[in-house]
Amino acid sequence: MANNGFYGLVFKTFFDSAFTKINFDSDTIKVALLDSGYTPDFDTHNAFDDLTNEEAGTGYTAGGATLGSKTLTLDTTNNRYVLDAADTTWIVSSITTRYAAVYKSTGVGSTSLLICLINFATDRTSDGGTFQITWHADGIAYLSYPIV
Repeated sequence: MANNGFYGLVFKTFFDSAFTKINFDSDTIKVALLDSGYTPDFDTHNAFDDLTNEEAGTGYTAGGATLGSKTLTLDTTNNRYVLDAADTTWIVSSITTRYAAVYKSTGVGSTSLLICLINFATDRTSDGGTFQITWHADGIAYLSYPIV
């Protein structure tokens, strides 16, 4: 079973001029839902078009939902950078999903860079009701850094 985590190649975007940079605060950041047929590959998946088995249920739009109220925060108390956003909701939906992939959307799959993946561990379902991702109190994801 895959863990939650950053896609490895996202860090290459910070240091390699061949890649488009990610500005979490101002870029369009989306979350796409994937079913249990998706096999995460944190080493080689780097763009939206690497994802498979995207949700296709009622109330879900291909490409996922745009994150609102995004923040990138330096948490000096816990020595980490935190990515966060408002909880994400699909209303009147029939969805069965296992994963949520957060990515920078450019509108083109091959240039829409993957940021991180959330593994729900089991299928999460809505049947004609509201499907909501309540992001963890520690944020969507965070990257710790050492104090030397």
